[in-house]
Amino acid sequence: MTPQDINANYIADLYGETYLAEENPAARTRLAVRALFPGIAVVAIASAAATWFSEHYAMPVILAGLLIGLALNFVSAERKVHPGLDFCGTSCLRWGIVLLGTQVTAMQIGSLGIVAFLGLIGIMTIVIGAGLLGAHWGGQSRYAGWLAGGATAICGASAALAIYAVIGRERLNQNQFTLTLVGVALASAIAMSFYPLIAAALDFSDKQAGFLMGAAVHDVAQALGGGYSYSQNAGEVATIVKLSRVALLAPAVALIGLAIGSSGGKPKGLIAKLKLPWFILAFFAAVALNSVIDAPAWVAEYGLVASKAMLLFAVTATAMRSRLDLLLSQGWKALLPVMLATFMAFVASAAFAWAFL
Repeated sequence: MTPQDINANYIADLYGETYLAEENPAARTRLAVRALFPGIAVVAIASAAATWFSEHYAMPVILAGLLIGLALNFVSAERKVHPGLDFCGTSCLRWGIVLLGTQVTAMQIGSLGIVAFLGLIGIMTIVIGAGLLGAHWGGQSRYAGWLAGGATAICGASAALAIYAVIGRERLNQNQFTLTLVGVALASAIAMSFYPLIAAALDFSDKQAGFLMGAAVHDVAQALGGGYSYSQNAGEVATIVKLSRVALLAPAVALIGLAIGSSGGKPKGLIAKLKLPWFILAFFAAVALNSVIDAPAWVAEYGLVASKAMLLFAVTATAMRSRLDLLLSQGWKALLPVMLATFMAFVASAAFAWAFL
């Protein structure tokens, strides 16, 4: 760069921000915060509205965030909100998943019992297979099947966000990802409402009904809501089963990453394929730490609140960056992987509860 170019840059910097940022780290931080603020502010307002709708109309907060984000997708036409939206869609997602680890301990998983735990792993395998089959029938890529099957099998929207981070935007477009999130959130809301009624019609015991809710309902809040709406005992069983599924997030994402391979298209060794995003490793570390340390109750309480808020920010920001015209052009077949995986999750969970519990 010539002296003339340097002088031109500083002349164009009317308020001296470029010079200050180069000379002062604090100024660089202020400029970064200033760049992020518009997008984060928009997402925060939309997320607050989603929370209000959730509390007043008994709507799952993730679904509310998705719908409000889609309704406000015109905001992304303004370039100054892009840094904040990207920050919410990446950093908030990652830390939200890490904080999920504060909710699970190895003792909770152990209390499930070996038979139920092995049954849960079998159900999850069937559900992921159903997602892949649904993607094949719907004429979609296998990545859409891994995303839908994994999200349905593990823990709904949070699992979908983690799996999509492994798949990458270059292999699965964001519109398909958003549609999968919508499908998973809708399926969770429907399941929470109807599965307790079906369990009662099948004359399930509290243990059977709790296992059904914990193993077949996607999102954590809806699984627990369905269990406790059946009975107190069923809610406690649903909590253990659902948290066991959450604990399997890290190994499940590792196996999915191994199965789909590198996004670069170049063959790699086993160690390279098993390399996980840092936030999945941090989630696993949080579970391990939570298992060996008797943390105060407020750690889990505030960890859950922070995790839910960050994941809501990530989902809302993702919806805002999606194009509605492309989303609608996907057609109903784009939801086939989620629909088939949801159906198989219910059938497999109900069959296991009836036969073994």
